[in-house]
Amino acid sequence: MDCRVLGEVSENPYVLLLNDLSLIPISHYFFAFLAFSFAFLYHFLEFHFLQDLFNGFRGSPVSLTYNPSSPIYHGVVSKCRILHARYLATPWLSSPHLQTVFLSFFGRPPAFSYRRKLFNLSDGGTVALDWLLSSDVSGDVFSTNNAFPKGDTTPIVLVIPGLTSDSDAAYIKHLAFNTAKKGWNVVVSNHRGLGGISVTSDFFYNAGWTEDLRTVVSNLHDEYPNAPLFLVGLSVGANILVKYLGEDGDKVPVAGAVAICSPWDLLIGDRFIGRRLLQKFYDKALTTGLLGYAQLHQPRFFRLANWEGIKKSRSIRDFDQHATCIVGKFETVDTYYRRCTSANYVGNVSVPLLCISALDDPVCTREAIPWEECRANINIVLATTKHGGHLAFFEGLTAAGIWWVRATDEFLKILHSSQYMHVQKMVSFGAQSSLDSSIDQGPYVNIAEDGMVAAVGNEQAKENRTEDVLEQQKTHQRKTNEMVSGEQDDHMIKPEPCSGEIVQSSEQATRRQDSKPLDVISPVRRCLELLSQRSRWSFWLLVYVAIVTSWPLVGSALQIVFRKKLRNIFRAA
Repeated sequence: MDCRVLGEVSENPYVLLLNDLSLIPISHYFFAFLAFSFAFLYHFLEFHFLQDLFNGFRGSPVSLTYNPSSPIYHGVVSKCRILHARYLATPWLSSPHLQTVFLSFFGRPPAFSYRRKLFNLSDGGTVALDWLLSSDVSGDVFSTNNAFPKGDTTPIVLVIPGLTSDSDAAYIKHLAFNTAKKGWNVVVSNHRGLGGISVTSDFFYNAGWTEDLRTVVSNLHDEYPNAPLFLVGLSVGANILVKYLGEDGDKVPVAGAVAICSPWDLLIGDRFIGRRLLQKFYDKALTTGLLGYAQLHQPRFFRLANWEGIKKSRSIRDFDQHATCIVGKFETVDTYYRRCTSANYVGNVSVPLLCISALDDPVCTREAIPWEECRANINIVLATTKHGGHLAFFEGLTAAGIWWVRATDEFLKILHSSQYMHVQKMVSFGAQSSLDSSIDQGPYVNIAEDGMVAAVGNEQAKENRTEDVLEQQKTHQRKTNEMVSGEQDDHMIKPEPCSGEIVQSSEQATRRQDSKPLDVISPVRRCLELLSQRSRWSFWLLVYVAIVTSWPLVGSALQIVFRKKLRNIFRAA
């Protein structure tokens, strides 16, 4: 493995047909015009604009799903003003189809140039890492030296793009520019064969391919150990992100993460995207991007997959059957979708994770969102909006900004300044993860001060990081003890006694209970407090139900009492 610095990136030698406008024939522009016009008409047929008009253009509140005892919500998300405000889509882009089409063909990305590093993987594959430093957008003199000093503490945001997207995609540029402008460094990890890089091995990426992400994250952590590392995954990149976090659990050297518009369940998504006419339009558009990707790397696809079947593909499922399943050695397409579904790994995520999805997403359906799994995990907060489309979320009259970009930046900033950042746990050499990881057990990368690259085994890499991890664990344990002592309440889970502690016998516990007076009111009071904490509406609804159900009995008793009093008054008169 090695890393080579290429300096400023202005143009890529290879460009996907859908991303290079100079290679798109005139018919594609006409097709884009028809698609935009159709989405515009459909926008008014769905009355989105009229709904916003009747609501006074106030927008819709953001719905938050989280565990009631989640420290991530109470310590981080509760301080995020954007997530507790309303999202108002651009009035003339309030339709999800109009938003998604506008993002794909226009997007209004900011203009800047990346610094590129080529990263060679253990299997011979190559990925392009495109860097955007805070100094690049602050007006400082551009330099082609190494990204930044090895001991720098400036946080790094690693971005994982969506299907057939690279660092030049409009939504990626919006995120990278806004994050770098606020003082952080951004690196976009392009998928294999994208970003102008040829496929240099017999492995291709897919919706569940976590090996490349795992290797890049490990390399960044080793190269910049003092810089907190945050991950942001988008669309299919979000699926890869959540799957990676669930596979490795506490072992990931990641401080926090954000997943935007994740498909969550690939099998449900496959059924959804082929269900209606409009969804089939998106299926056809994404398939065209996959065919362009295959065309760029035809020699390897011709040798490794069913090239004739790829050329005849009319849907994502067809492409996965003739290409993804054969290269990835999956028995069937459904097997591939089930194994690569990130919803299966949500429960094992141990990193603070914010998930953002739009309920009107025309590509990733709301039916696939694992609501209960997200609510059960104290490390996850799920934010859903009524509108937004797929990765669009445009706001303002001129559609100059993207809402999820602002929400992501605010969440990461507050998380970074809090005590809830995740700290990598020391890996136990004999223990295995509860989930089968798809990690390639190849060597890690060790980069020396002079730029030389050497491959080291797993044991050596772990020994090199043991001292740093132990120090981080001590700091994290100290912060955790302070947090527990200061914020412990009745609904938090109490720790079990350690083996070295003295546990009371049953007789001592019985005598202590007998010496205390019987308290009947406390359980009822605690239940009412919990109800009022979770939702004020639930508490008053309970009061209303109690009054209504008990009114016949109470009303009859009051009627008898007042009737006797009235009789006594009349008799006295």
